[in-house]
Amino acid sequence: MRPMVKPALRRAWRERQTVQFGVTPAHAVLVGPVDTATGSFLELLDGTRDLPVLREQARAMGLPDGQPDALVERLTAAGLLDDPGAAAEAAEALREAEALDRLRPELASLSVVHREPGAAARRLAARRAVRVQVRGAGRVGAAVAALLSAAGVGRVDVLDGGCVQEWDVAPGGPPARSVGERRDAAARRLVRRSAPGRTGQRQAAEPPLSLVIVAPRDGLAAYAPDPAAAGSWIGTGTPHLYAGVIEATGLVGPLVLPGGTACAGCLALERAGGDPGWPRMLAQWRSGRRAVTVPACDLGLATTVAGLTAAHALSFLDGELPASTGARWEVSMPLLDWRAERLTPHRDCSCGAAGRTEGERVAGTGPPHDTMVG
Repeated sequence: MRPMVKPALRRAWRERQTVQFGVTPAHAVLVGPVDTATGSFLELLDGTRDLPVLREQARAMGLPDGQPDALVERLTAAGLLDDPGAAAEAAEALREAEALDRLRPELASLSVVHREPGAAARRLAARRAVRVQVRGAGRVGAAVAALLSAAGVGRVDVLDGGCVQEWDVAPGGPPARSVGERRDAAARRLVRRSAPGRTGQRQAAEPPLSLVIVAPRDGLAAYAPDPAAAGSWIGTGTPHLYAGVIEATGLVGPLVLPGGTACAGCLALERAGGDPGWPRMLAQWRSGRRAVTVPACDLGLATTVAGLTAAHALSFLDGELPASTGARWEVSMPLLDWRAERLTPHRDCSCGAAGRTEGERVAGTGPPHDTMVG
């Protein structure tokens, strides 16, 4: 092991014997008490020295035997240390694909989120074997697909019909020169241009879908998703995440874990039970009569929704349960105040999620965590 204090965490002396690693409460850690010799030893944890060398140099600084190992152990447990050699194979795979330099910000971010040494590189390399399908190539869907590809997801498929319109053009989405082209073809080029490094050859066996993102150009299909359209995903256990913009309201979620969280069918039953007029209105909106030709999809709002959707998707693909799991986040113009609604599985829905307990990850809040060094 060649211990290295994670460079993504800024450090500052809170007072003479306490060091704080990290700025925000979600990931900050206090280390103390730290005397002069221990503070000097911390400077040696830069990934260039193995433990035997660190022990010798610590002894020369006057630190007692055993303290360097104990300090390294405690800092590792606190999530402050990385080991450049712990995921050498994963890092080398990214270098061979000529993707590592483009993905260094993602690597730094993952090192903050995941505590164990080498976890960041392993998760980043694992993204290259993931397959995601994005349904919709409008202002939200196209940007989501581009963001996932740029973040290292190895296979991003985009499904949509028709041709690119003038109002589909957006930064991070289809360029102006793609107007008039098929949306799916334009989206595939966007995904390829966004990918870091070499994408490599297609695998002989197509990997299974890890996630479907439903981001239709008509935001109604995300706000009031059709249970029939999700039937195959429920049947195959495929996680799916809804996102979109409708009438100047953006939404992210729910992320549906089939059999574990509320699905489109649960949502439909809950709405019908609370508002007897809802099914009748929804049928009229879906009929296509007086259909909206150009959606009310503000560029800033669409970009915000796309960014948050991509972040939630990546969190899930990296092994976490983001706040959209079984919940919907909404934001409306002009105040743009995000609000969350927890969705409960409906007992009459055939998905079978009612009565089960879903896992939830509670975001870190409050003051920094403490770790004592001796």
